[in-house]
Amino acid sequence: MIELAKTEEVSFLVVGDPFCATTHTDLYIRCMEEGVKVNVVHNASIVSAMGCCGLQVYRFGEIVSIPFFTETWRPYSFYEKIKGNAVRGLHTLALLDIKVKEPTIESLCRGKPVYLPPRYMSTMVAAQQLIESAEKSEGPEACYNEETKCFGLARIATETQLVVSGTLKQFATDIDMGEPLHSLVLCGEMHEIEE
Repeated sequence: MIELAKTEEVSFLVVGDPFCATTHTDLYIRCMEEGVKVNVVHNASIVSAMGCCGLQVYRFGEIVSIPFFTETWRPYSFYEKIKGNAVRGLHTLALLDIKVKEPTIESLCRGKPVYLPPRYMSTMVAAQQLIESAEKSEGPEACYNEETKCFGLARIATETQLVVSGTLKQFATDIDMGEPLHSLVLCGEMHEIEE
């Protein structure tokens, strides 16, 4: 894409604001290093739009990403970031995994890419993985548990936007937020206005 942009006009479209993802920052830096002029059109992002749930944006801590677990890969590294936020009484925005243009293992072995259908993590899957992560990381002493208050955010800034509150357990078992894109907020200490 960078090579093509040296001689052609190239557009790269993303969900949200480009600079809310480290991948896009890296792409921007590589363009600058290659002498490719970049014009960024900023957009609303879940990082600011999350305020629609009624929580104060400046009371949020570090953002975490929740990857899809597999049978052989179950990273719990996001737990420590959530714990750091919880210790300071801050809310946590969890960005949920998106798998688009993911090649199959077989196609990688053959050298000819065949892609799996797109997958978008739901708040239900995220909540289940968060509960597992807390239990595996610290058990009953975990910084959050099934009763932690949460907000599910779906399709924010669209006509079908949905904002739902509930416990982490309710999100893991009962709450269906419908079509993607989803995000999940774990509440820290709540100000009376947020309550």
